[in-house]
Amino acid sequence: MQQSGQAEAKLKELNIKLESLPKPSGNYVPFTMVDPILYLSGVTPKVGGVLQYKGKIGQELTPEQGYQAARQCIINQLGTLRAALGDLDRVVSIIKMEGFINATPEFTDLPAVLNGASDLLVDVFGEKGVHARSAIGVASLPGGAAVEVELIVRYESFGSFV
Repeated sequence: MQQSGQAEAKLKELNIKLESLPKPSGNYVPFTMVDPILYLSGVTPKVGGVLQYKGKIGQELTPEQGYQAARQCIINQLGTLRAALGDLDRVVSIIKMEGFINATPEFTDLPAVLNGASDLLVDVFGEKGVHARSAIGVASLPGGAAVEVELIVRYESFGSFV
């Protein structure tokens, strides 16, 4: 088991500050807990409630901008995780990520865009951050967002020996 504060220390090292729980833009909750699994609703690349990457990858945005958009989605998901668990070190494993990428029909390098999310999860959690995933190209996303990311996470329950 890792020492308490390791994930937070890594965020500090990466100069990442987490925001509070994002406000849902519809009739849903940011996460659902089914002990010991946490299901996180999709988030877009917002900072301070403002969408940072808007448009289609391969048209208005470059693949590198898509990578950064996916990374920002995970920063937002880390904020949700911390709000749900109280401590990021309770994460046992990232089970699955689903990434939705607003892209032109010709843009097919969806996995490279979603690596922005995957790379950050591994940077923060090490082996616990390695996960299964799907990179899905879509015609549009809420607000014209470039990327939306959902997560399924296994966490350490209080009193369990995981």
